[in-house]
Amino acid sequence: MIPTLNWTPEGVRFIDQTRLPLEETYVTAATVEEVARVIETMVVRGAPAIGVSAAYGVALGAQKTNAGTTAEFAPEFERNCARLAATRPTAVNLFWAIDRMKRLFCRLATAGTPLEEIKQKLLAEAHAMYEEDIAACRAMGVHGGALLPDEGGVLTHCNAGALATCGYGTALGVIRAAIEQGKRIHVYADETRPFLQGARLTAWELIADGIPTTVICDNMAASLMRQGLIRAVVVGADRIAANGDVANKIGTYNVAILAKEHGIPFYVAAPWSTIDLATATGEAIPIEERPAVEVTHHGGRQLTPLGVAIRNPAFDVTPARYVTAIVTERGVLRAPYSESLAAFEPASSSLPDR
Repeated sequence: MIPTLNWTPEGVRFIDQTRLPLEETYVTAATVEEVARVIETMVVRGAPAIGVSAAYGVALGAQKTNAGTTAEFAPEFERNCARLAATRPTAVNLFWAIDRMKRLFCRLATAGTPLEEIKQKLLAEAHAMYEEDIAACRAMGVHGGALLPDEGGVLTHCNAGALATCGYGTALGVIRAAIEQGKRIHVYADETRPFLQGARLTAWELIADGIPTTVICDNMAASLMRQGLIRAVVVGADRIAANGDVANKIGTYNVAILAKEHGIPFYVAAPWSTIDLATATGEAIPIEERPAVEVTHHGGRQLTPLGVAIRNPAFDVTPARYVTAIVTERGVLRAPYSESLAAFEPASSSLPDR
């Protein structure tokens, strides 16, 4: 699998996704601040990968501390968590992972656990999240692969593959599983302006796996749907509200409306850590506004006139009524999502001993 991120004795090692597909290079974040910058600059991206990256960042901060006792380390731990939480606001996996590390630290500190043991257990927890993410992606693939047609075109938007996770992928995991099941799928990948995750990352992943792939401009989807070339859409998610509204990469809402108009199923694949039952609807999901330079420039060259106003929201919200099904590692959920999501037991707040 593509090594999106991994733990090393020097720090957290990431494939630099800003340099793909032409350069396969890696960076190692040796401090909490460096992990935070890797997340902010989209060297690593994708909701599940961001969550695990933050967990490793918390563990890294513990490994690097000069504190001699748990009491001395506690304020530093809180600052590290706050710095990582401030990196990107939309993907709820980030906050889920940090909260999980916080609950573990609180439990251990309350029990009087020595700091050296806390360091080991925090790192073990981050490793567990890494393995759980891969397992969740593979389970989603089994559930979601059965939903895709036996043959024909499947459209995806942005990158929800191995690069967006710790391995295998969410939306692309569904596609990979469908192909492993013997289905003849041809992937149409939206380029995904302005960061071009589809053109650069999704296409790179799928071509490496030998999966037939065609990159299309974002404004071509409707035409291909009308021609009958697309038989299903599958995307990832960065946060799913309690009513089934889905926040995902900007442009997803457009694709969902087009799919509805053409009678094409629109599937969302996401791990349970992306479900935010505390947020009632998509209206309450914070939408990240990214730097204007991502729109004004490409490859270091300016594309827009000086002085023009720029908007660059990184995500949009697709109302639940456009979503045919939500695929999680726990199974396939269908409308009404307020009921089907609530019917699944939320992830336990208790943590296993590690």
